Amino acid sequence: MTPPRRRNSALTRQLLLDVASSRFARDGYASTTVRDIADDAGVNVALINRYFTSKEGLFEACLTNAVSEIRRNTDEMAQEDVGAAIAARIAGSVTPRVHEALLLLLRSSGDERVDGMRRTVLRSMSERLAVARGRPEPLDEQSVLRAQIMIATSLGMTLLRASLGVAPLSTATEEELTAPLTDLVEALLPENARNARSAGNAGTSQPPTRPFPA
Repeated sequence: MTPPRRRNSALTRQLLLDVASSRFARDGYASTTVRDIADDAGVNVALINRYFTSKEGLFEACLTNAVSEIRRNTDEMAQEDVGAAIAARIAGSVTPRVHEALLLLLRSSGDERVDGMRRTVLRSMSERLAVARGRPEPLDEQSVLRAQIMIATSLGMTLLRASLGVAPLSTATEEELTAPLTDLVEALLPENARNARSAGNAGTSQPPTRPFPA
């Protein structure tokens, strides 16, 4: 008689995380059941409690992964043209995991501790965006506010494209999104003159950018 195949715990846990992240991002926390997740993963629903204690614990683990993904991606974005970079992420062309992580950030769990993590990472994203545009540290609240407005716009566009299908936003390509988003970045977060000069070639004079409004 062939002995039963032993389950790889690490792979099963990762499978549940991947499936749950997709479900939570697409359907939201309240509308997703542990049975949905277990069925999608093809495993016994009891394994969710074994690996994550509860549905709340699974959502927290998914959010933790999303936070790590977004932080890595935000650091990469700081090295790119910000308008084009945001357009690429909204269009989902960078990686589906980043797009999914952005959607997951919009989904409330109903757990104040977990939702506190969402607020923390959104604050961190806005601070990193402000720094990427050359704002000196420590950042003033006006710089953070303007960066948060940019982040909120990006997340709102992501949600509208994914959930409501509002055209032409829902059908716009990355290329079509880049120009208006670049205009918005320049209006909200004009690049600091010091940062612009350092990006240029040595010895090449560049016109100063508009000062960052107070």
